[in-house]
Amino acid sequence: MTTVFGIKQCDTVKKACRWLDEHNETYVFHDFRVDGVNAQQVGSWLKAEGPDKLINKRSTTFRQLDEATRKLLDTDPVAVLLEHPTLIKRPVIEHNNRVSVGFSDAQFAEIFTRT
Repeated sequence: MTTVFGIKQCDTVKKACRWLDEHNETYVFHDFRVDGVNAQQVGSWLKAEGPDKLINKRSTTFRQLDEATRKLLDTDPVAVLLEHPTLIKRPVIEHNNRVSVGFSDAQFAEIFTRT
């Protein structure tokens, strides 16, 4: 089972879903804004990928954070990501009990050929 986590408007998420469609991969799309995320999911993603890979520090959301919230990312990233899910780099892919962040053709080819 494959789940794609992201937001519909994200161009990278659109590219990832297009790749999956073109390669006849079945997946479920989970929109952060509509469906939300929970602490367990975010915690497992942080453990699997690490904060440097999961937190999008180049995003508009990050640039708009106050200094106290930015510092809280170091001590309690789960709480901040639950409050601001658009800080999560997209897409997050859960496939065969593995987590992957981002999209590239090569990355997806590797993920979906090792099943």
